[in-house]
Amino acid sequence: MIDVWPAQDALANIATQSDGNGGGPYNATKNLAKLAGGFPLAGVGLIGCDADGESILRDCAAHGIEATAIQQTTAAPTSYTDVMTVASTGRRTFFHQPGANALLDLPHFNLTKSSAKIFYLGYLCLLRTLDTVDETGRTKASRLFEQARATGLTTVADLVSNEAGDFSAIVNPCLPHLDFLFLNEYELTRLVGGSATKNPVQLESQAREVLQRGVHGAVIVHLPEGALCVVKNRPAILQPSVRVPANLIVGTAGAGDAFSAGFLLGLHEGWDFQRCLELGVCAAAASLRDATCSAAVEPWQNCLALGRKMGFHADLQIK
Repeated sequence: MIDVWPAQDALANIATQSDGNGGGPYNATKNLAKLAGGFPLAGVGLIGCDADGESILRDCAAHGIEATAIQQTTAAPTSYTDVMTVASTGRRTFFHQPGANALLDLPHFNLTKSSAKIFYLGYLCLLRTLDTVDETGRTKASRLFEQARATGLTTVADLVSNEAGDFSAIVNPCLPHLDFLFLNEYELTRLVGGSATKNPVQLESQAREVLQRGVHGAVIVHLPEGALCVVKNRPAILQPSVRVPANLIVGTAGAGDAFSAGFLLGLHEGWDFQRCLELGVCAAAASLRDATCSAAVEPWQNCLALGRKMGFHADLQIK
């Protein structure tokens, strides 16, 4: 937590600091454990042979997350991100060390032995080896999703707001092999082009363009004002965000992943998309109460009760 965002060459004061989980797969899996959906959870990944890697394994064990497929390497450190959050606004800026994530490759996955229902991979555009585009225009990630669907898994991808110049070239090959795609309004614009927008009508139009590129199930767009789920041949489903009082917002890091975890719990349990979206925004609201990504997430019933007690904004509408 810092007091101001400094200009180049200037100084900001660090008020407090803390360590916690980070990144889509870690956040979503740990949040699902804290949401207490009651179904098994397992991680796949590559971490370093270092203190951070050992901390991850201990954390997974503490939250009942199967970690036998989380492998360790001496070739790179465990990936980490320094998140600078301005105390007065909750806005955050990320400094990322790819570490072992950059080495994650197809041989690290053995999905044929998995009994899971859902396969989630994140973040596209931060996984150097899996993001590499070959001479056919395919990425290893796209082939991984293809393999996952072939085994009967529901495939889910999440994106990250980075400045990669080949953003579309990395994401587009994956779309025909995805059942669900999570992204925010900035990432949606990066993918389809045009001007960034928070207008639900324009967001729906952009999301439908992504659907036309091959996503089989739904494109789910989340933003501070709420979320929308867009499915082919059906009206967009909208859910305004929770009216969290400003004095309760400690940090926004991980809010998008908390949303994804809430939606995924509902998806796993066969809920309708409206209910999935509601739990998503309520889980995101709960997460805002702590600077870390998962500390404030509670069992899903508590998150729903919290959101309904605070109420929802009324300004996310298709007109």
